[in-house]
Amino acid sequence: MGHLLGDRRAIALLLGPALVVYTLVMLVPVAWSMGYTLFEGNAISGFTFVGTENLSRLVEDPNARDALWFTVRFAIVLTLVQVAVGYLLSLLYVFVLRRASGVVRTLVFFPVVLPTVAVALMFQQLFESAPRTGPVNALLEAVGIGGVDWFASGSTSFWVIILMETWRSMGFYAVLLYAGLVDIPEETLESARLDGASGARLVRHIVLPLSLPVLLSSVIFSINGTLKVFDSVLALTNGGPGSQTTPLTLYMYQTSFAYGEYGYGSSIALLLTLLSLVATLFIFRSSRRDLTKA
Repeated sequence: MGHLLGDRRAIALLLGPALVVYTLVMLVPVAWSMGYTLFEGNAISGFTFVGTENLSRLVEDPNARDALWFTVRFAIVLTLVQVAVGYLLSLLYVFVLRRASGVVRTLVFFPVVLPTVAVALMFQQLFESAPRTGPVNALLEAVGIGGVDWFASGSTSFWVIILMETWRSMGFYAVLLYAGLVDIPEETLESARLDGASGARLVRHIVLPLSLPVLLSSVIFSINGTLKVFDSVLALTNGGPGSQTTPLTLYMYQTSFAYGEYGYGSSIALLLTLLSLVATLFIFRSSRRDLTKA
């Protein structure tokens, strides 16, 4: 094996095709999109070189600032909620249900495979206020609380999206974190129990530190996915009311394909790429600092 890995021709033969495909599918489109930031126009009307005008416009655009604020707020809140719920479910699988967790894991994971549009339509019906009263408002009225028009303001729409995305994704993160928890040696847990650790103390001092690598992977995976949220918001609120629930991805889509401004849309995409990169580097550096202190 060492002789094989030291052979440059073997390495080129094994990695070459994959690198070519990755370059054509990923790197070339990224470079192409970055090139668009220097131009104005589209494929129909033609392109005009404008230099850094698109980037200057992006800095001064209030709609871009609103979309950026919604994207960051959505990513932080949803990452914390879905990873926390997934971790609690994984603890339930390992320490409470144990071998009987298979059916529960399947049921909780089921929303992950449902089509986004179907889930969004279901939540629209659940939180509907007019012309029919949805189950949520009917329940509120039954307990003496007035119904709420959930999609009439950005604040309530935001929490409906958070709830929908948490329901969709918690099964995935529960299974991902469950895979990390089952790798913890049983001997370590038994030793901790013999030393008097149990319940919350066992989780805090033994399980949590040992599951940090998979927990960190889950956070990175979640933050990058939530920063690029698109289909669920489009299907549930279409960025409304107004543009109060419009993330950067939807604003980029509207700018590029509804208004035909490819250059400015590519500038928004560049901002989103940098945002994802900064978030990932921040999480990595924070985790390394914590591990060094430990």
